[in-house]
Formats: sequence, structure tokens, C-alpha cells
Amino acid sequence: MANLWTALSKEKPLQIVGVINPLCALMAKAAGFQALYLSGAGVANANFGIPDLAMTNLSDVLAAIRPITAVSDLPLLVDADTGWGSPLNVERSITEIERAGAAAVHLEDQITAKRCGHRDRKQIVSSQVMTERLQAACHARKNSTFKIIARTDALGIESKEATLERVHAYIKAGADAIFLEAATTLETLQYFSQQINVPILANMTEFGKTPLYTVAEFGKVGVSMVLYPLTAFRAMNQAAMDAYQTVRKEGSQQSILKKLQTREALYQLLNYEQYEKRLDHYQEEE
Repeated sequence: MANLWTALSKEKPLQIVGVINPLCALMAKAAGFQALYLSGAGVANANFGIPDLAMTNLSDVLAAIRPITAVSDLPLLVDADTGWGSPLNVERSITEIERAGAAAVHLEDQITAKRCGHRDRKQIVSSQVMTERLQAACHARKNSTFKIIARTDALGIESKEATLERVHAYIKAGADAIFLEAATTLETLQYFSQQINVPILANMTEFGKTPLYTVAEFGKVGVSMVLYPLTAFRAMNQAAMDAYQTVRKEGSQQSILKKLQTREALYQLLNYEQYEKRLDHYQEEE
């Protein structure tokens, strides 16, 4: 199993980039990233065409994990939402996600009918309910290298001090790191980094409540991991829409040909020639 903390020891802040399928995982590695992320919103949006409103389940996420871990040796952090139910459901979720080859998960303290962390009107559970989720997760993992990250959505709902109390409780319950969702300033992140002794993850999603800070700026305030959950996905979506509109309007892809990934570039990512050579070898033996 790939180890997220090994990647963190080599790169700090560690950039964790979102991938929605195995091909994206191959491209992310080719671009030099050391860790990958599977977004719950990405699973809902890309695989089912629905919004991120707790309508997907553990089986849906497992079906997305396995093809990625099958082709990539980079550590994969998985969005496990609220754990999909009671502490027993959380136990099963962790067992299955770890078995599928992921290196870590994050669990959040929203209610089961969760919303995007950068939307208004989200609601959070009590600190006690969240600590039960974390205790169940820690109990279920088989390997200590599998990391449990506690995400809190309390910023903007409770005071900074109350959120810090939650964070301390989550760490006591076994959280290996803290994911501070929708932090609006670097000062807020620095406040927490000075108060706790586990790594902090910041979410650098576009068009959300957190300004687009650089990885260097995050490093200066003590952030250990920076998440880019759907950056490539959004770029892919816009490129696809542009391509569809062009072909429909112009009746040809000629004007956008230079924007397209070439056949050769795709074949290199897929290691096509090596597969072809193996096929030739088998056919020569017949």
C-alpha cells in the first residue's frame, strides 16, 4: 500500500491533486505529483451526473477507487464523506476503502445529508458524534500507515475557539491530521497550526470560500498538505464543452485540433507499445 506520510516527508506542503479516473491518475504522476485525491463530488458529478448532496454511497466510491489504485502506485486520499451511517457503517467503510488500496481517507463532521463544504446552509453534528465516527474509523483500519484525516466544517458556523475545541477532540479520538474546510484567511490556518501538533490540510478548490493562495503561502503558515480536488476535472469539462460546441457549430474538429491530446501522447501514457509487444509475443507462439 502506498503511504501518504512517506510522500509528505518528501514534499511539504504536499500537493494532493484530484483525479476522477485511472487515466487522470497517470497524467497526474506524469506531471510530477506525489499524491492523488478522489473527491466525493467528483464521483457524484463525473460518474452519475448528480450534485454532491449525499446521493452516492460506499459502493459507488469503491467502484471509483479500484481502477485508480490498479494503475497507480501513488498514495490515494479518498473523500469518505460522513462515513455513510452509524459507527458500524464507518467501520465497514474504512475496511473496504483500505482493502481497495487507498492510503488515507477524510471523514467530515457534517450531518448525513451533507452539502458541499463551500455552500451555505450546511449543518454539523456534535463533537461527540464526530469523535464516535473517528474512533470507529481508527478501530477498523488494519494498517497504521493508513491515515484517518478529520475534516471539520465548523469554520463559519461556530467561533474559531469552538472549532479549535472540536479539533482537539478529533485528535484525541485518533485523527492523524486535520482538514480545515472553507478557511477564508491564511491567519486562520496559522492560528490552528500553532495550536495543534498534527498536519493540517487546506482545500484549494476553485470558486469557493478560500482565496487561491500559493503552496508557498500555505507553507509559511504551517499548512502541511494542499488539496486541489477538481481543478483538472473543471478544465476537462470546459474543454469538452468547447469541443462539442465547435464540432456541432463548424461540422469539423479542424479548428481545435492543436488543443487535442494526440494519439501518440495518449499511447505513451497507456504504455501502448509494451502491451502491443506482449500481444505480438503471444501471437507469435501460436
